[in-house]
Amino acid sequence: MDQVRAMKIFVRIYERSSFTQAADDLGIPRATLTHSMNQFETWLGTRLLERTTRRVKATLDGEAYYRRCVQLLAELEEAQLAFRQVKPQGRLRVDVQGMLGKNFVIPALPGFMARYPELELSISEADRYVDLVEEGVDCVLRAGNLIDSSLMGRRVAHLRQITCASPLYLQTFGEPQALADLDHHKAVNFISRATGKQLPFEFMVDEKLTHRDIPSAITVFGAEIYTASALAGLGLIQAPHYHLAARIEQGLLREVLPQYPPPPMPVSVLYPHNRHMSPRVRVFVDWLSEIFTQAD
Repeated sequence: MDQVRAMKIFVRIYERSSFTQAADDLGIPRATLTHSMNQFETWLGTRLLERTTRRVKATLDGEAYYRRCVQLLAELEEAQLAFRQVKPQGRLRVDVQGMLGKNFVIPALPGFMARYPELELSISEADRYVDLVEEGVDCVLRAGNLIDSSLMGRRVAHLRQITCASPLYLQTFGEPQALADLDHHKAVNFISRATGKQLPFEFMVDEKLTHRDIPSAITVFGAEIYTASALAGLGLIQAPHYHLAARIEQGLLREVLPQYPPPPMPVSVLYPHNRHMSPRVRVFVDWLSEIFTQAD
């Protein structure tokens, strides 16, 4: 009985709630995985998983054993890497917010792959809540304030934000010089796909955060159409500077109220609270901290 291999199989089945998906993740035939799991349960002398035609669910013993397994496997991998003096290896499943992936992660990724050639990355793009355990994801990269208490994480950046509008819009409504002027302006409202809530317009005044309600005729649900709405002259927007810098340089957008900037946008890497951070995740998080160091 290869206990470590069996533990890895059990953990993946538990997290995917599926023998088929676990087998695909691990790259082994489903029949082999099923046989290994049956042998493992017999060897342990307890049933870890309840099988139905639709779903696989852990027993009470399985729930307790899973928590021990993920910690033991991560500690074992870390100890092996330390004594063998080899770099992390295996598959790392990551989900990134689209704009962060496009502007920061993917351009710098060749350097990460050269540093850790034994890692196999699987990257998906989303701007929504991701059930890391259910979907078999090791960690996610997200921007904004985080409210999911089931996840742990590390802050890797604070991105400078600005308020801006198109020259066409400013010709029509004038350029605001003070926050009180915003009562006579229009905003493009943005709904976060992650939370389903509208993001407020925020400004820092004498190092204190203040919110302003700005009249609006349009609400959008995506970062690209949010910027496109500002380019079309539909109203003011607030977004990270890196996302708008090229349009500002081209004269398509103009920053307003720079004396009252929005608070910086936090960027974090998140992983399940009941999972010990593996060496694979740790080196990825450290690398993200490096690439965001120079972020504007």
